[in-house]
Amino acid sequence: MQTTYIETQQISFQDFKNQILEDYRLGRISREMSYLGRREVLTGKAKFGIFGDGKELPQLAMAKVFRNGDFRSGYYRDQTFALAINALTAESFFAQMYADTSVEREPASAGRQMNGHFATRSLNEDGSWKDLTAQKNISSDISPTAGQMPRLLGLAQASTIYKNVKFDGSEKFSREGNEIAFGTIGDASTAEGHFWETLNAACALQVPMIVSIWDDGYGISVPTKNQRAKADISEMLSGFQRKEGENQGCEIIQVKAWDYAALLDAYAKAEHFARTESVPVVVHVVDVTQPQGHSTSGSHERYKNEERLAWEAEFDGLVKFKEWILNYSIEIDGKEEVIATAEELEAIDEDAKKTAKAGQKTAWDSYQTAIKELIQSVVPLVENIKGQNAEVEAALTHFNKLVSKAKKDVFHLARKTLLATRGTNSAERNQLMQKYNEVSEIEKDNYSSHLYSQSEWKAENIQEIKPVYSDSSEDVDGRVVIRNNFDKIFEKYPETLIFGEDTGNIGDVNQGLEGMQEKYGALRIADTGIREATILGQGIGMAMRGLRPIAEIQYLDYVLYCLQGMSDDLATVHYRTKGGQKAPLIIRTRGHRLEGIWHSGSPMAGILNLSKGILVLVPRNLTKAAGFYNTMLQADEPAIIVECLNGYRLKEKQPDNLGEFTVPVGKIEVTKEGKDVTLVTYGSTWRIVTEAANELEKLGISAEVIDIQSLIPFDLSHEIAESVKKTNRLVVIDEDVEGGTTGFILQQILEKQKAFRYLDSDPLTISANDHRPAYASDGDYFSKPSTDDMVEKIYAMFNETNPQKYPAIF
Repeated sequence: MQTTYIETQQISFQDFKNQILEDYRLGRISREMSYLGRREVLTGKAKFGIFGDGKELPQLAMAKVFRNGDFRSGYYRDQTFALAINALTAESFFAQMYADTSVEREPASAGRQMNGHFATRSLNEDGSWKDLTAQKNISSDISPTAGQMPRLLGLAQASTIYKNVKFDGSEKFSREGNEIAFGTIGDASTAEGHFWETLNAACALQVPMIVSIWDDGYGISVPTKNQRAKADISEMLSGFQRKEGENQGCEIIQVKAWDYAALLDAYAKAEHFARTESVPVVVHVVDVTQPQGHSTSGSHERYKNEERLAWEAEFDGLVKFKEWILNYSIEIDGKEEVIATAEELEAIDEDAKKTAKAGQKTAWDSYQTAIKELIQSVVPLVENIKGQNAEVEAALTHFNKLVSKAKKDVFHLARKTLLATRGTNSAERNQLMQKYNEVSEIEKDNYSSHLYSQSEWKAENIQEIKPVYSDSSEDVDGRVVIRNNFDKIFEKYPETLIFGEDTGNIGDVNQGLEGMQEKYGALRIADTGIREATILGQGIGMAMRGLRPIAEIQYLDYVLYCLQGMSDDLATVHYRTKGGQKAPLIIRTRGHRLEGIWHSGSPMAGILNLSKGILVLVPRNLTKAAGFYNTMLQADEPAIIVECLNGYRLKEKQPDNLGEFTVPVGKIEVTKEGKDVTLVTYGSTWRIVTEAANELEKLGISAEVIDIQSLIPFDLSHEIAESVKKTNRLVVIDEDVEGGTTGFILQQILEKQKAFRYLDSDPLTISANDHRPAYASDGDYFSKPSTDDMVEKIYAMFNETNPQKYPAIF
């Protein structure tokens, strides 16, 4: 059991003095970084700036109780905290401002995120996990307000899980579950639903979580009184305050941002509650100031009156901290002791300016050196060509006149030169082309790598193991196949857990988890409240801490509640850290072909477009779904698996090798051979397409049916193009809206696979109507593609080319 700050603070006056002065020094360095950062934006050297000035003291206090193994899920103003835990330097702060693409110089995001977005690296270069208990951890920040909150819940709940769950390697992720998850949020963002949903869930689950609210009285220009029902968030939260003897609720602590001693006490108490009692704590930090306003986009003088600005100057945390230090004295052994003199503090102030400036200069010089090296490798090759082409000479002249040069300017020059010299074949042009290809690969890695895993555990690398059947293999309901496969999964992988609405006690609404909670316990097979955004967040946070969570979203339509977190957080974790963090969460849901507007939707195009970075797997039956779970639990990437709602009661032969067989991602399956037309589909629609194909056979049309199985990744071997090459006709069928997923599929087949070369007829798409599906079986028939629709539209393709053989139906 780790001790807490309260239990360890028995120190000498000299150590006390040193700690105070170190805090003052870090606070001053952070402030000078903020001041200098704003100047870098206003002089055009950086694009945008948002800073943590005014929040230095509470962040220093929070850092004192933040220990190895702990995690932060935070707000883009926590630079002082990041400095205090050694996750940030002045150099890396400015490297991020300049968007330096070096992981060594800007380890948080390699230039992919704007400033103030911090992260520590959880992974080794090969994608394997580091020992997260040996470092202080920051989960990668995101900009959407309150978007960091759902993930915080999972980071905290992981500690609860690790108190009870052990597996090979779990010692790298937790020490007996003693870690705390720290969240930070701006006061105005507490008006967001994600804040309330997260806090509500944390209070119900009783997880070790500390949420710090930085309350500066405004949300950009909008005062707090216009943000919420009550100006005082502590007052609003009073109903969440836990009562003695009850295992619900949280502790609420309010403290002033400029009161250093009170801040130390507040965070010491917060840590004690969270670490020793596993109780969530809200630390409401009031009287926060913003000396430079919200960001470099505007001035706070536009919305703060002179009285408010004067108050902020007087109650600036560092000003008050300096006063407190100068006024502090204590008698020890008859001698008055002080912490520092005014002259000593002024010396620290000057040194802080030098430290910030030195960090800025080093970062700028390194950033510029990288650009100069690019210029030196490309521009001389362009100069070798300029005498051969006036257009190239003009482009080079324009380039040389630029006051400051970025990578894009160098690439524009090279591309302009290659365009102007098209059709010519010279040694000089060939040299430029070779160099252009070389530097393009470098920048492709700098800006576009790591959207998906690049490790040996990438899902595409998982070996296919086919289902094994024997004479004793039973025909059972599909839900029995998925249930029994989950049984094998939970037995095989102790780090795997599943949670969602009705997931635990009743074994999910379709009995796919029947008996699992009784067998494996309520911690691993858990019911949740109706709160999809934080079900997803639980999964993200736990996956970032080495567990293998399956977050169940009851129906596909309900995934819409999760799309913000899927798109902004889960899908971008690996990308926005350039392979520094991962969250291999599996989202389990079920969809298609139920009844009515809210339970039978197919928002697949929205998921595809908004969630690049997450694998999208669409099995046609429950055996295929089980195989995908077996695959993804060996992989290190996030995925959504959409089970077929109409498959749970349909009979399937149960494989003998449950828990072992795998379905490969990115691989299609030809389920019916044919020679006249290729029918491409997925999920529940596959059954109807197969029926239609059998009907077409009676009409003299031989249809080949292809089950895509995996939308992302899509047909990696380009097998669909080979089918089209044989049949010369293509029909894409699904139950999304017109131009939705079928548009994506067509782009993949026609553009990427170049299958347009083999077509004798226009490609055809058959989709649902653009409205939501109407209720009941008739609503389904008239809203989504039926067998009749498919047969008639596909038959019409043949009527157009050979009306004598295929006379018109209507």
